[in-house]
Amino acid sequence: MRLPRPGFRTGLLVLLLALGGGLAMLDLGEDPPPGPVPGGEAGEPDYYLEEARLTRFDTQGRPHQRLDTPRLTHTPHDDITRLERPKARLLDDSGRSWLASGEQGTLGTGGNPLTLSGDARLLAPAERWQLDTEVLHFDAESGHAWSDTPALLRQPPQRMRGERFDAWLHDNRARLTDNVRGHHPPDTREAPES
Repeated sequence: MRLPRPGFRTGLLVLLLALGGGLAMLDLGEDPPPGPVPGGEAGEPDYYLEEARLTRFDTQGRPHQRLDTPRLTHTPHDDITRLERPKARLLDDSGRSWLASGEQGTLGTGGNPLTLSGDARLLAPAERWQLDTEVLHFDAESGHAWSDTPALLRQPPQRMRGERFDAWLHDNRARLTDNVRGHHPPDTREAPES
């Protein structure tokens, strides 16, 4: 007894199924599975997002704060949003960008204030200064950034340390207070000849 030979259509169908299965396996390997659902003292989160970008708008509808984070978690019990390795772009009333980052972050009730902790940093690119501290707070409504932890303010080649830092982004003002120490090297550029 002789079995019938598979036809061209059957062979093509088997080939297409094998190719589809291979592509499905490749597609599964591209995106890592989501991490575990976070929990802790604040209770069970009602949502969390991965690779998130949040944009906040002021009362006139202009964007004034953008946050990028690999993961955010919101807990309804305390209405706090927790951020991992957040990077913030803050815009003042003049449209200048200020950059802030930290190892962790939180957005308070209603999304304000933003608190960055763990190697927190605030950069003023237009003024070429950088602030490093352990905990940095930012009130988006008033444009006030502050730190109650020791801070190092650098504007090369100068640097200053203080126990408290305040900046008012809309007014382009910054202040170090309490036990302020600084290093201000002399200007080594030659004066132009007359």
